[in-house]
Amino acid sequence: MPNSPADRRVTVTGPPRRAHRTPGPYRPRTEIDEQTTLGHTYVRSLMRTQLRAALTVCAVLLLLIGPLPLVFATAPDAGRLQWLVLGFCLYVPLVLLAHWYVRRAERNERDFVRLVEDR
Repeated sequence: MPNSPADRRVTVTGPPRRAHRTPGPYRPRTEIDEQTTLGHTYVRSLMRTQLRAALTVCAVLLLLIGPLPLVFATAPDAGRLQWLVLGFCLYVPLVLLAHWYVRRAERNERDFVRLVEDR
């Protein structure tokens, strides 16, 4: 047994200085958080699918409403037809189109989250 406290052996513990970490599983979310090129590609693909859905809705809306002035110009005396078409017949296709767009956008986002979360 040592006689003085200076001769006593002391054990120092602490975190390892150069601990070699093994990389965890690949997570696309880290690519997005770190704003790498691959993360940018993931986000750009989501934006592209959302844009495609929006352009589809705009095209259908243009085809649905665009020819109405021509139809009304060919039948100028059909005032009741104009009110019927504008007042009642357009609402159902517009609601269905809006419902389709919201469902499509939510599905695109859900697919993106599944891709990023690795589910």
